[in-house]
Amino acid sequence: MAIKAEEISTLIKQQLENYKDDLDVAEVGTVTYVGDGIARAHGLDNAMASELLEFENGSYGMAQNLETNDVGIIILGDFDGIREGDTVKRTGRIMEVPVGESLIGRVVNTLGQPVDGQGDIKTDKTRPVEVKAPGVMQRQSVTEPLQTGLKAVDALVPIGRGQRELIIGDRKTGKTSIAIDTIINQKDQDMICIYVAIGQKDSTVRAQSKRYASTVRWITPSC
Repeated sequence: MAIKAEEISTLIKQQLENYKDDLDVAEVGTVTYVGDGIARAHGLDNAMASELLEFENGSYGMAQNLETNDVGIIILGDFDGIREGDTVKRTGRIMEVPVGESLIGRVVNTLGQPVDGQGDIKTDKTRPVEVKAPGVMQRQSVTEPLQTGLKAVDALVPIGRGQRELIIGDRKTGKTSIAIDTIINQKDQDMICIYVAIGQKDSTVRAQSKRYASTVRWITPSC
């Protein structure tokens, strides 16, 4: 079969027209230690505090300790698939989560990604995780009472909307039950209740979200 020079020339021109010289440059480090949700990586010399980092298996982490030789990373999510020697790269983005009305009534993880099977969250607004809290003078005064629904608490402890209240007690003494009962008591009170589960199993969070779905409008599990 004869080879025509015109066909070769046309093919080369098409390849040159479709050629793209986009370069993807990323700073990559190596995991030197991993365990208990914490990892250390070497080679991320320019990592920023609270920067979002991506591991080789697709998991994410947040840079915390910026030391001379390595970087301490908080792993956000499952860390069983991360091993010493895996690569981790910078994203160039400070840790942030999506915010907005579309998150009300949804169950999300620490990255703001939905875990309730109800599809993506459509919002273009984000907020950094680490922000300076407003000063006391900038905050709105606490003027409206809040009822927990527990007679002993409401009779002895005056609580207002926007007030910080600490529930202290040993394990298995009902601290979470008090918080959940307070949330349930806010039904039809024009309040948005946010439940943050720290260190809880996914199955526990999902069970609570189904049980209180009619009352709790936003449940956020945190790994």
